Amino acid sequence: MSRPWADWDHILKVDPDKDLVDGETFEDVAECGTDAVEVGGTTGVTEKKMRWVIDGCAESDIPLYIEPSSLTNVVYRDGVDGYLVPEVLNAGDVAWITGMQKEWVRLDDDIDWSRTYTEGYVVLNPDSAAATLTESNCDLSAEDVAAYAEVGERMLGQEIVYTEYSGTFGDPETVAAAADALEEATLFYGGGIHDYESARTMARHADTVIVGDLVHDEGVDAVTETVEGAKDVTRAQQ
Repeated sequence: MSRPWADWDHILKVDPDKDLVDGETFEDVAECGTDAVEVGGTTGVTEKKMRWVIDGCAESDIPLYIEPSSLTNVVYRDGVDGYLVPEVLNAGDVAWITGMQKEWVRLDDDIDWSRTYTEGYVVLNPDSAAATLTESNCDLSAEDVAAYAEVGERMLGQEIVYTEYSGTFGDPETVAAAADALEEATLFYGGGIHDYESARTMARHADTVIVGDLVHDEGVDAVTETVEGAKDVTRAQQ
């Protein structure tokens, strides 16, 4: 069965706890050329902030997904296409592997399982908020990351493995090792994508690159540059 992300080269992640660049709107964001918008953040995210972003993006034709980091981040609304739920494979705090997810299932009777998918995260920037929150062991070799990717796909049935450098540009060789370890799962990469070349570099290894902080720091035009970098790799492979 083909998954929604099968043809995505680029995802724009919007953090509800951060503002857009002055003068830009969510309508502008939806027109940057990305294949999908993912709404989520590690800290400071509330249901009110989530609804603010989702209401701004939901009227566009672009696929819109929520990445919940807690129960308060889950918003049910027309225009939301689905939910991408992180499971942090290298978390030191096991709550981020299955604990938080268990609580969501226990407390929420409205989960639409036909539109809910998990992402097997490997958090790799020790200085990131995500690493601190999840107590992730980021001191990993390329072989370690590849093994986590294989565990995610083969043992846990993850259809998405997400190498997450969260705010810093990662090691292409490590990302390539994760890609080589996967058979059918899709490899997401996020972290430090800031221009055409950085997007193109990681798109050579990952199936899909995720751009986040850039839209808040530099704006839509800068994001569009990264879209072109990712998509040029796909075009060259066709």
